Amino acid sequence: MRAHPQVAVVQEDGCSALAFICSGTNAAALARKQRSVDAGALEAVVAALRAHPQVAGVQEMGCWALANMCCGSDAAGLARQQRSADAGALEAVVAALRAH
Repeated sequence: MRAHPQVAVVQEDGCSALAFICSGTNAAALARKQRSVDAGALEAVVAALRAHPQVAGVQEMGCWALANMCCGSDAAGLARQQRSADAGALEAVVAALRAH
């Protein structure tokens, strides 16, 4: 995603992959969520949402990926949620809702 930020299909597919990787609520899924976030996935998804505001697929997959990464009410989940907000995810999601 970092290598091709202006290629919408790369961003959409990357967001989709992250959404699938970060799905689930068991211990393994929570570890995948954290590993993804530690690798910069939240920031990459927010960048994709910002770069392609009129591409519905990027917006849909990006929002789905963010939802899956931010799931959790333990300390790590709350930290992921805060990191997401700090990265601008709230504004990016609202923009997606308004555009589509």
